[in-house]
Amino acid sequence: MQNYKKYAIPPAQLIIADVPYNVGTNFYGSNPMWYKNGDNKNGESKFAKKSAFNSDFNFNLYEYFHFCSKMLKKDDKGKQARGRSSNSPCMIVFCSFEQLPTLIDAGKKHGFVHYIPLVFVKNYSPQVLKANMRVVGATEYALLLYRDKLPKFRNGLQIDENGKNIRGTGHMVFNWFEWKRDNAKEYPKIHPAQKPVGLLKELIKTFTDEGDVVIDPCCGSGTTLRASHELGRSSFGFEIDRNFYKRAKEEMINLPDEIQMELNL
Repeated sequence: MQNYKKYAIPPAQLIIADVPYNVGTNFYGSNPMWYKNGDNKNGESKFAKKSAFNSDFNFNLYEYFHFCSKMLKKDDKGKQARGRSSNSPCMIVFCSFEQLPTLIDAGKKHGFVHYIPLVFVKNYSPQVLKANMRVVGATEYALLLYRDKLPKFRNGLQIDENGKNIRGTGHMVFNWFEWKRDNAKEYPKIHPAQKPVGLLKELIKTFTDEGDVVIDPCCGSGTTLRASHELGRSSFGFEIDRNFYKRAKEEMINLPDEIQMELNL
């Protein structure tokens, strides 16, 4: 992130990332992987009291927001037709529920003064340990952050040949999204906190157009790049872990010269 200028990346319409949750050695704390073969009768596994990735200990949130403020496009100052969104950019940050106030505060310090909380609903839960004794988590969270103007918004509204809105063609976009797992044969599982390509496509379609630039500063498995490519967007990703970078490049985005992935180490 400190060397972003040397990549000459065009300004982004959307920055989307899953920042480290700072759970450290408790990453597998509610996951059956803590135990051998997922059974607590077998004793603790190699994942017990282990972190998922090193960046969970030293991720600089304020440096991240500074990077995003520089890489996003400037707000659209032009006058928009009635009923149309601006072309202003936005940022989506996946996070834990506990991180929401911290991210809101950090965003304001870097010019992102507005936000919309997003919730992602699963039909399963990884929190199977002691599930008969507590309410288990089956949701993920994110913040949609923007500066002064509401960002570009594409809800399926169509425009006629005279440039007018076609009534009945748009749809409401709720602040919650259905979280469906990817088909493992189509999209390999690479990262322990990997986001589904299908879900990322929904977000990218809502806040960008074809040809727009999408940046993922915490690229991980490369699912954001894969989703962007399949939707005709240009995308750029940064990943600090060499193993995730290698697997993402070879397995998730192994497409001939169509996606460039820069590694910032």
